Amino acid sequence: MRHLKMLAGAAIASLAFAAAAQAQVVSMATGAQGSLAYNSGQAVARVANDNGITVRTQPLVGYMPLLQSGEVDFGYANGAEAAFAYTATGNFDREHPNVRLAGVMFPLTTGIMAPCDLEIESVNDLVDRAGDLRIASEYTSSTIIPFYIGGALASAGLSYEDFQQVPVASFVDGINALGDGLVDIALVSLNAGAGQEAAVKLKDRGGLCYISVNNTEEGIAAFSDYLPAGYVAELPQNENVNGLQKRGAVLIRVPWMLLTNADVSDDLVYNLVKVVAENQKALGEAFGPFKLSKVEQMAPKNVMPYHPGALRYFEEAGIAVGK
Repeated sequence: MRHLKMLAGAAIASLAFAAAAQAQVVSMATGAQGSLAYNSGQAVARVANDNGITVRTQPLVGYMPLLQSGEVDFGYANGAEAAFAYTATGNFDREHPNVRLAGVMFPLTTGIMAPCDLEIESVNDLVDRAGDLRIASEYTSSTIIPFYIGGALASAGLSYEDFQQVPVASFVDGINALGDGLVDIALVSLNAGAGQEAAVKLKDRGGLCYISVNNTEEGIAAFSDYLPAGYVAELPQNENVNGLQKRGAVLIRVPWMLLTNADVSDDLVYNLVKVVAENQKALGEAFGPFKLSKVEQMAPKNVMPYHPGALRYFEEAGIAVGK
């Protein structure tokens, strides 16, 4: 009888432990409401909650230091910012050695745009015209943006200094300045709502057209010096996509990453990465950009290391790391 009571006690303790683990609340920084981080974070949180991981989202801005300190368990950044944060380069002046990659959520596609009537098809077309053109600069609240623009320009041997620089505060401010005719060139992400609104304002100028990155071997090398985690992709003409209606373009892609702290448990990271990888349809229904995700490309090369829990899942699922 005593033995049975001991077994029953052990079973109850085991169930209590499992319940406590199930009740663990995971914190996830998602950026300001309406931002890419917010929307992708809400999607991941919804799917995670449906699969037994309780996630509480926090709409925080500038949360990389909180990931570094472990005050939040997960957060988001593009692959370029992750590398810069880890090494204190680019737009970061302090290292974040305790932040780890969990995996790619989906690729970001962006590029520089100009009114179509300027007839600028490639950054090579800017070489002889740069001094006469105004370009959105500084992006004081979105300091990664100049690296995208700088990389595109560098592919043709150009830099910000070759243009008339017009300081803007944010990504959207740059697009609005483009639509209002205050600048000739600004960064606009593919299918961005603000970009579509700017194109409508410029309807009498043919709308907005993307300017292709120079994708020669030399051009890509110069681009990579600016944005090591980025790559370029050639998109075809598409009458339904703002900026591609008249012609195709070579645009910038950077992986949108889920980040975590090095001290978050291996099991938790493993389970969350597994949920993301194995629920792509649900994520795509929750937030459209997840439809571009390719599970086999979840672990590209980056200066920031991957969390051991993520690596365990990638090995189990046969996903190549660092390719």
